[in-house]
Order: sequence, then C-alpha cells, then structure tokens
Amino acid sequence: MSNSYSILVIDDEVQIRKLLEISLEANGYKVIFAENGKEGIAQAASHQPDLILLDLGLPDQDGQEVLMKLREWYNNPIVIVTVKSAEEEIVKALDNGANDYLTKPFRTQELLARIRTALRSKSSATNESVQSFGNIIVDYASRIVKVKEEVIKFTATEYNLLTLLIKNDGRVLTHQYILKEIWGPSYSEQTQYLRVFVAQLRKKIEEDPNRPKFILTESGVGYRFNTS
Repeated sequence: MSNSYSILVIDDEVQIRKLLEISLEANGYKVIFAENGKEGIAQAASHQPDLILLDLGLPDQDGQEVLMKLREWYNNPIVIVTVKSAEEEIVKALDNGANDYLTKPFRTQELLARIRTALRSKSSATNESVQSFGNIIVDYASRIVKVKEEVIKFTATEYNLLTLLIKNDGRVLTHQYILKEIWGPSYSEQTQYLRVFVAQLRKKIEEDPNRPKFILTESGVGYRFNTS
C-alpha cells in the first residue's frame, strides 16, 4: 500500500516515534521525524509535509508555541498527539490552529482515521460550487441546500453556520471560533446561543437529530462536521 502523502512527527518519545514509524509506513505514508520544537520547525520548512503530528510536551519549548510558530506560514493540517488531556489545553491548541487533537495512549486505527480525515479536508476543493454528501446537496452559488431532493429553508445565520462547518469538514472548531466567525467577537462566550442554532441545523439535516451523523459534538470543546 502506498500514497504520496508525507507526515512529520514532532515528538521526543522514542517509543512513540517507533510506533508511529511502523504504523504510518505500513499504511504507505512517508514519515519524517523531529525530537524537539526547533528541529520540527526546521523539518517542516525544508520538507513541506502534507500533515504534522505534534506533541505538546517537547523538551526545548512548549508545543503550543511551536504550533503558533508553524501557523505563521504552514497551512497544511496539524494534529496534536499528546498526554495533555485538560479541556483548556485542547481548546487552546484548536484556537491556535490545530486541526484535531488526540490524547495518548491512543488507538492506532483512530489516529489513522483522524489523519485520513485531515488529509481529505486538505485535498477537497473548497471552491466547488456544489458539494454533496449523504442525502445532502449544497449549492453555494445559489445558497440552496437540499435534503433528499427537497429544498430546505435556512435563515442567513443558519446557512452561514452550516457552510462554515462543512468547509472545515473533519476539523474540530471551538465554540469561541464559531461564535466569532458567525456572530462577531462580542458573542465569543455565548455557547448556549450556539447550541440552539446547532440544534436547529440538526433538525433540518439529520435523519435523527438526537444521534447526529454530520454535526458531531466535541464535548466541552466545540463541533466537528463529518461528511464521511
């Protein structure tokens, strides 16, 4: 099995690097390694990998700082893989530009699934005029959404929220990020406000709003759209 994707692993743990080397290469990825933040930034600049797996507990500098430095110029997906599981760390990493977050110890198949999702989001054309998934069709040019061939009415805010989620397919968006993007900075703490709108969207596009397939909740963090 082979593919053309390269992955940079920035992690100081020898055992983790070995595990990732075996797992990723077995699935056809080209793997590059860095043991600290400085080396990781240099490797990212020289190799321009398709995706970065970044540990937050690096020996030379805080992983959040490395993430922010990378995001000054690196636009491909970054997935955090770390032992730090505190909610505030997750939210901070996502707000700093991470696409996803996985805590150690992790299941290899889950990591591979997250990688595939992030790479799919990278390669999907966000400028497509029409996008379809499941029974849903979104026509961006005409701002029309169809579910099972039926045109569904959305308010302007509902439509903007839905398309923001879709265009970030697979990426975890924090409550604060969504609120700022859709309603502006003054609404950044109004998470209850956001929950109401998400519930409305689910009623309109999900077969079972109580068991959503598309708009997934990342508890305490935000939402992830899933088109797979």
